[in-house]
Amino acid sequence: MQSWTPNTPLQNGQYIIKRAIGGGGFGETYLAEDTEENRLVVIKTLNREQREKPDFAEIQKRFRKEALDLSKCYHPHIVQVYDNFPEDGLWAIVMEHIDGDDLAAYVENYTAENGYLSETEALRYIDQIGQALECIHERKLLHRDVKPNNILLRRESKEAVLIDFGLAREFQPGKIRSMTATKTEGYAPIEQYERRGDFGYYTDVYALAATLYSLLTNRVPIPANYRAEEDVKLSPPQKFNQQISDKVNAAILKGMELEPVNRTQTVREFRELLGLVVKPVVNIPTSTPVNFDIQQPINNVETFHGTSLHTPPNNQEVALKSSCGMDYGKLRDYLAQRK
Repeated sequence: MQSWTPNTPLQNGQYIIKRAIGGGGFGETYLAEDTEENRLVVIKTLNREQREKPDFAEIQKRFRKEALDLSKCYHPHIVQVYDNFPEDGLWAIVMEHIDGDDLAAYVENYTAENGYLSETEALRYIDQIGQALECIHERKLLHRDVKPNNILLRRESKEAVLIDFGLAREFQPGKIRSMTATKTEGYAPIEQYERRGDFGYYTDVYALAATLYSLLTNRVPIPANYRAEEDVKLSPPQKFNQQISDKVNAAILKGMELEPVNRTQTVREFRELLGLVVKPVVNIPTSTPVNFDIQQPINNVETFHGTSLHTPPNNQEVALKSSCGMDYGKLRDYLAQRK
């Protein structure tokens, strides 16, 4: 049973529910109209299953806190949080509505018509979502559900945007903590199958690498728990798509290592393995002028050090011209004769 039906007004009529557009293990998602800003928005709240739990108050408190933390991650590739408010005992989170399809649907349609997605295009999306994850990780948050279905492509610009932070959680690097075991098969690393897992930045790295695997092969990778229990090796993506470069193939396999200790540790490292991070060349200014050893004399040149004009040797002619081109040479000669 949904919390709100079409045409339900929220927040004293500022938002009008249009329809339900999704639901998951934690939340309900609605398309709504923001009457004050004259725009469409997405509103999320916790579902009935969560509301019936004895610790619902704590769940809702965490839900709101994580939404507020997310609102501070203002990034072009992260869905923007606009507002939050209580409504009939439920906290509602108002987010940006993105006009476009999710990456899973886009790749499926593209592959059916054109074959595999090009490596260049796939890497562009992964780079954009990787930058978004770095922003999230700086806030000590994990997304924990990165997958093609949770990445939207803006219809006009084809920019990738990370959505659905329903599983996002705070964490402390290096600390084992209890988290909900909800996950997406094929994209979730082995630690998400354990109630008390050793979570870290590498948890999202696995999912990002698995997403790239899927984009380039149009296949969902073998689930991590099956690999662990049956001792099955992950097939290299190159096996299915020979157009994948050796560099990208190796980076995906490293990012999807079963054991966290063997896996690429951060999203930045993963992007570096893919060749997506270009270190800028820094020009360091010098406080003193650089002296050059000039072997031959240079005539008709005025030399400057800072703002001081150094008088050239007597055997050099100085071109006496104004900024508009007037020649003062004759005036100099006339004054010399008067002395």
